[in-house]
Amino acid sequence: MKKIYHLIFFLFSISVISQTACDDANYYIISSYSHVKDSYESNNVDHVKYYANRAVKSLRSYMDKKDACDCVKAQSLAQKSYDMLAKVDYQETYEDARFFVKRTRDSIKASVIEDDKCSSARAENKVYVADEVTTETTLDTDNLSELQQEQLKLKAQQEALKRKELEIKVKLVAQKEKEEILEKGQLISKYENVLKSNIETYNKTLKVCGSDQGKFTYPKNTEGLENKSISEINNHYKREIKAVTTEFLNALNTSN
Repeated sequence: MKKIYHLIFFLFSISVISQTACDDANYYIISSYSHVKDSYESNNVDHVKYYANRAVKSLRSYMDKKDACDCVKAQSLAQKSYDMLAKVDYQETYEDARFFVKRTRDSIKASVIEDDKCSSARAENKVYVADEVTTETTLDTDNLSELQQEQLKLKAQQEALKRKELEIKVKLVAQKEKEEILEKGQLISKYENVLKSNIETYNKTLKVCGSDQGKFTYPKNTEGLENKSISEINNHYKREIKAVTTEFLNALNTSN
């Protein structure tokens, strides 16, 4: 009986871990779609490239986690989008850069939809089979039965709901990213204040101790930190604090 319990727990753990990783992948593909939209709506080449690069970064994170969800079609579309967006940074004009972003919009949106379908099927323990890629066709509704017309209307309503759902997800991802940027900015500001306070204290201490080393300053450099993770920011400032403290102790040991 214990072996059965252990087996059930093991399978449950695998399911939870896999679903979490799958959710992470879904987040990154939606994030990339959001950045592609921002890139396309930008009005200068620098902003087009900036958001395209953010989309590329999110796609790279998605593809790192893609094995968590067996969504072959979504992965194929994501790879296509990645290859296209990677060309944006090499373009010199606004028109050329935006051209590649425009070509990416449909494939990245399709990837989001396929990934979402796949994730939903996985959550419901269903086998997901991707639809074949089709082109838009014109239907002769005059020859369709009333039931078929109702089915078409229902399908159109479902597609509208899916588009609305996607818009909501994109907005939620954008909101989460803004919150993360704000959190990172606050964290960087706190660390900078701590370093400034420590250096002022160290310099006062050295002056009292008669050190001939003079004052030392911390070269403030926060460029690019907002693009790093919270963990990376913490590690960066821990190294800086240790370096400043070591410099202070060395100066203190050589004071008269």
